[in-house]
Order: sequence, then structure tokens, then C-alpha cells
Amino acid sequence: MQYMSVKKLQTQNLKQRERFYFFAKLEMLKIETSPFFLLVTILILSLFSVVHAAPCYGTKLPQKFKIFMGIQSYSVFKRYLENGNGKLRSQQEFLLLSYGVLDWLSIDLKGGSGYIKQHPSGSDELDYLAFLGGGYGFRVKFYDQGNTKMVFGFQHISIHPHTISVEGVKHKAVSDDWQFSLLASYDFKKITPYIGTRWSRYDYIHWINGDRKLEKSDLGRSVGLIVGCDLPISEKFWLNFEGQFFDSEALTGSMNYSF
Repeated sequence: MQYMSVKKLQTQNLKQRERFYFFAKLEMLKIETSPFFLLVTILILSLFSVVHAAPCYGTKLPQKFKIFMGIQSYSVFKRYLENGNGKLRSQQEFLLLSYGVLDWLSIDLKGGSGYIKQHPSGSDELDYLAFLGGGYGFRVKFYDQGNTKMVFGFQHISIHPHTISVEGVKHKAVSDDWQFSLLASYDFKKITPYIGTRWSRYDYIHWINGDRKLEKSDLGRSVGLIVGCDLPISEKFWLNFEGQFFDSEALTGSMNYSF
């Protein structure tokens, strides 16, 4: 009788475990087929397609004396230069640091590396291999009511790739990316989309055998439309994706953590 009781108890435990695994798998299936999960998947996959973007950081600012840190990838697919001087492209990777000076003011710093490719009109592309890069800026939150925020920002990025030699001619280059941005967002809890505009310049400073020449970006394409979103993964960890139309063709994505 004791043996039968133990056997019966083992059978009941087995059935309970099977029932638990069944409901666990069912819950996982609900998560994987939820609209939010599908949206996150689509946005992550969009990192690998040609989208238009600029690194404006979004509207999420650290509180006073708090710190945000992250990693960012910034791909510039096309930026036209003025006076028919061709176009630029660049790939840049950064470590990010944002510090909350006040609840409505943050200082944004970045450091990393990047390369420049410049394609002059009627000539072969100049390929400057990746080296040092960095940037700085600030953001001011001037409206914060309910789930709506508005932020004004300034950012600057400078890339200093390796000097190259082409057919005995020495080429050195630096890219300077400047922008002022104005963004507005609405927090839907699971996603915070934002939209805005920016004024930007992307200058190409070029030395040929030591002779310096400044080639500005096309000033007729200085105003852009910004679209982006923050996707919270946990209370302190989130993803940011950002797109830019009209003034350049580029893509930005970052992973961020709040300390």
C-alpha cells in the first residue's frame, strides 16, 4: 500500500510538471506573437536596411546627478557636398555618456572610432581607414507634461581617420558634423516614439600634401525631419533607434543603461 501511494504521488507530480510546462510554453507563445514583440523585431531588423537617421539621442534625459551610458552605431550612407564636390559616407562606433546637470539639462559625450569615404565627382572614391572619433553636446527639456516631452539639443561629432597615400599623393581628412535639433515625444509605456526637426552641417576638411581645403555640405540640404523611438527592455535598460530624412541618409541605433 505504501508503494502504491508513492507511485500515485509521483504520477501526480509528473502530471503537474507537464501542466506547468504546457502553460509556460503557452505564455512564451503569447509573448512571441504579441504586437509589441513583433514591433521590436521589425525595428531591430531595420538596423540592417538603408534608413535615414541622425544621432540626436531622443528625449530621455538622466535626472539630476544621474548617468546614462551606452554604445552607439552611426552609419552615414550619403551626405552631399556643395559646389559639386561629391558626397561623403562614414561608419562610426561610440561609447556614450550622458550626465544630468539638472533634471531638465544633460551633457552628452561620446568617444570611439570611425572611417570616412569621400567620392569626388568624376574621380575614384577616397577610402580613409578608421581611427579616432568623438563628440559632445547638450539637451534641454523645456516641456514635460503627462506623457509628452519636448527637447532642444545640440550635438557635434568629429572623425579623424588614418592618413592615406594615393599614387604618391598624401591625403588627410577630418569630418565635422554639427546639428541643432528639436524633438517631441509621447510615452506609450512599451514604446516612446518621437518626431522633430534639425538643422545640420557635415563638413569635410581635406589636406592634399599638406594643403588644407574645407568642403562644406550642401547648404541647400541642411534641414531634416527626425523620427525615432525608445524601446524599454527593463526599468534601466532600453534601445534607441533614430531616422533622418532630407538632409542626409544615415542610420543610428544604440543600447543604453541608466545608473
